[in-house]
Amino acid sequence: MRAVIAEDNALLRDGIVLLLGEHDITVEAAVDNAEDLLAAVERHRPEVAVVDVRMPPTHTDEGLRAALTIRSAYPSVAVLVFSQWVETSYARRLIADHPGRVGYLLKDRIVSTGEFVGALRRVAGGGTALDPEVVRQLLAAPAVDAGLARLTDREREILGLLAEGRSNGAIAALLRLAERSVEKHVTAIFTKLDLPQDRGDHRRVLAVLRYLNAPRP
Repeated sequence: MRAVIAEDNALLRDGIVLLLGEHDITVEAAVDNAEDLLAAVERHRPEVAVVDVRMPPTHTDEGLRAALTIRSAYPSVAVLVFSQWVETSYARRLIADHPGRVGYLLKDRIVSTGEFVGALRRVAGGGTALDPEVVRQLLAAPAVDAGLARLTDREREILGLLAEGRSNGAIAALLRLAERSVEKHVTAIFTKLDLPQDRGDHRRVLAVLRYLNAPRP
């Protein structure tokens, strides 16, 4: 089995590399950031990627966003999230979008190396490996759109106007902004909602649908 590892803690990263090597798992790349992770997956196409949640540059959600990209772009690559943090909105998307070939384990709850390696093999084989605490928080937490949660107040305001069918020019006039400024906000909205590049208005429609389908307080 071949694996790629993304972990910004050098000691832990090296430890995982040694552990997997002892169990005949080849580590094709061990990196400390999401950008290098995606490049390594593209280059090596491993059976599984081990991904931390919080990595440079912002140490917030880079790992989970990369995990979602891998699940979408490389469905044959299993993903095992290995972190101290439970991000329920991302975990729900990881599981719901492609059930199987996915795991989410908490670092401080792994009691043996055999448990970790076993979970990794199970995920690579098409199964799932979820920490009971992750399951508990998934059941307790309401569904939240992580992309919408990342939007600033201004971006939310502009997305609401997009939902009303207004053009960039109309939004600029209404909010007394330069049209170029509105364009930058709209691009930021697409990026935070993880919407792919599109030559037409498809991304605007998808963004509006996300906004309209989101639960209201």
